[in-house]
Amino acid sequence: MSNTILEDKTVLSFHSVAGFRTAGTHCGLKPNGDNDIALVISDRPCQAVGIFTTNQVKAAPVLYDQAIVARPDAQVRGVIINTGSANACTGTDGLARTRQTAQLVAGHIGCTPGEVLVLSTGVIGLPLDMDCMARGITDLAGQVRPDGWPDAAAAIMTTDTRPKLASVTTPEGYTLTGITKGAGMIAPHMATMLAVIVTDAVIARSVLDKALRRAADHSFNRIVVDGDMSTNDTVLVLANGASGITVKDEAGFQAALTELCTTLAQAIVRDGEGATKFISLHVTGAADDAAARTIARQIAVSPLVKTAFYGGDPNWGRILAAAGYSGASIDPDTLALWLLGADGSRVIQLVEGGHPTNYDEPAAIAHMQQAEWGIQLDLGMGDGAALVWTCDLSHEYVTINGHYRT
Repeated sequence: MSNTILEDKTVLSFHSVAGFRTAGTHCGLKPNGDNDIALVISDRPCQAVGIFTTNQVKAAPVLYDQAIVARPDAQVRGVIINTGSANACTGTDGLARTRQTAQLVAGHIGCTPGEVLVLSTGVIGLPLDMDCMARGITDLAGQVRPDGWPDAAAAIMTTDTRPKLASVTTPEGYTLTGITKGAGMIAPHMATMLAVIVTDAVIARSVLDKALRRAADHSFNRIVVDGDMSTNDTVLVLANGASGITVKDEAGFQAALTELCTTLAQAIVRDGEGATKFISLHVTGAADDAAARTIARQIAVSPLVKTAFYGGDPNWGRILAAAGYSGASIDPDTLALWLLGADGSRVIQLVEGGHPTNYDEPAAIAHMQQAEWGIQLDLGMGDGAALVWTCDLSHEYVTINGHYRT
């Protein structure tokens, strides 16, 4: 693969989390021999919350997990994650195999099947190979360890070129660690990916749920690779309280979780299928935040905009056109557009009052050839604002997805 975007920003540093053990191994779901199954377990029951795909076509493990975390008394001991098969569009058989997977894990870690969550990713419509799953779960049960996070992160990859893992240790003394996967089928409506985040903090389930939803709105729901939405999107947060430290500063916990989710979300975009550029897209001056989000998302998914990003072409008309057909209200005569540096500073103004400025075209092209930069579109209408992280659309993206199964 030619995906070389910001290799030095690969997220691999982590801290073990009290009471949690993890592992990743190969069970045969991937024919190339790469690790393809991971397990996260807690030595005690966890508070568990989750958010899931808004796609109406939901994979069997999504339906299964939603039912568990919806229970007010939900307690979770383990999460099993497989690649190779999404177990989506597999009907009642798919649900049966999901339940069987949970039963196998429960038997090894000494809990009930209802305390095991199941995540799957891979090809849609492919039945889950239960012989492989059983073999993998048996192996994982003997391999889990407190520092097994890198192996687990590597085992959940599909078209990802590198594992995605991050941690935050708070001043209060509790820790949050998370793994995620995703490189394609990424859209900002509960973005397309899998993520498991754990903490050893003592925290009320209602507070944990609220914190996850706010964190996702500021991270996973702000990323775009290609605009497609998966059948399997899931973000889980488990809290086992093993540190003995009760969260008293809810704002501090919120900040830590949002920081972690943002790091993981940006890692997905940086590793986008075929991506060569990481772009921060700021929309300001909208009538309200909702309008700004609508416009930002439309620009971020536009194939014409994204291919211009790839070519380093300051074809600003494509950006304005995408804003214009987003459905949000704009005034063409008040639009202003800037190229931004990686730090968010304004570098070159391309448009003022809806018309091109006398900008330096070679300088703009050179700026857009960099691996990381941004754009700001100001609508001049109000105080609404939004931020989305996206990437370019390259030849390699077509190659990857044109031969995904072949």
